[in-house]
Formats: sequence, structure tokens, C-alpha cells
Amino acid sequence: MQGPAWCWPFLWIGFYFMNAVVLGIGNTILTDEAAGVRTVEALEKAFKMPANVLVIDGGTSGMEMIEDLSNLDFLLVIDVVLTGAEPGTLVKIAGDEIPVFFRDKLSPHQIGLPDVLASLELLDAIPKEIVVIGVEPISLELGTDMTPTIAAIVPQLVAMAVTELTQRGYVLQPLTSPVLA
Repeated sequence: MQGPAWCWPFLWIGFYFMNAVVLGIGNTILTDEAAGVRTVEALEKAFKMPANVLVIDGGTSGMEMIEDLSNLDFLLVIDVVLTGAEPGTLVKIAGDEIPVFFRDKLSPHQIGLPDVLASLELLDAIPKEIVVIGVEPISLELGTDMTPTIAAIVPQLVAMAVTELTQRGYVLQPLTSPVLA
């Protein structure tokens, strides 16, 4: 019988590592398209992640993410999504909806991630579980500021991300603000 193995940066949990990635994607110069990136930034400011959870600002990255996304137990993608719902609508896509999500172009820049996931599937390294959370954008115009409505939704996306992680047993530690003297 083989003994346990350690794999940094993933935490040892019994005989198995439950490794996860929270991936915020989006283009920060296209107004609301920045929501995924801004959400992971806010998540990292508010919580200390356990060693087995990696938070990635994926921006508009593609195949260069393949190593970070290989053989995960859980991949949480945060992005804007185009579903036809009212702008500002929060969206969660999981389970059997995931292949359909990646078949249809629901994200304005959705070129890299479906290709990465297809490659991971060919390599037999696809994450065991994938959940996409996001928001229907109001504007995708050129600009570095999100619309006020979508900017105000970022804390809700952070809360959704925390819920998804904690439901799977990941323990996040809230960071406290320093007390001003």
C-alpha cells in the first residue's frame, strides 16, 4: 500500500487532496466585462484562502491556464454571461448545463476557456466539477469602470463564490480590516 503524498500548493486532507481553483475571467477595459476579475480581487481582499484553493485572475487568458486547471476537484469560474436575461441578473450554471454553456457563446470573450476545457478533456485532466457564476452585463463598451449596477453586484458574486466553496468543505478565513487609531 502506498503512503500519502504531498503536493504543494494543495493541502493534505486525509488520503486525498481536494484542490480547487476560483477563476475570474474578463476584460477590464470593457466596462462590465471586468466583473469576473473584480470579483476575484474582492474575494482575495476579503478572505484568506486555504492552501488547497488557488484564486486566479485569468483576464482574457487561454491555453496558458491549462496547467493550473488540470486535474482539479472543483473549478469555479466567475464571468459575465450572455443568457438573454435582464441585465444585472445573477446566473449560476452547473452540472448538465455546463456542456451546453460552453457550446453556446455565453461570454463575450469566450474563446480561451472552452478550448482549455476541451484540451483538458482530451488529456483526461478535466476538473471533476465545474460551476460558473456570473452576471448578465449592462454594457460591454470600451471603458475601465463597470456600470454602477454591475459594480454593486460584485459583493453578491463574492458571496456566491464563498457559498460554492464552503458547501464543498473549503474553509475560508475572513480577513479583518485593521483598526484605525
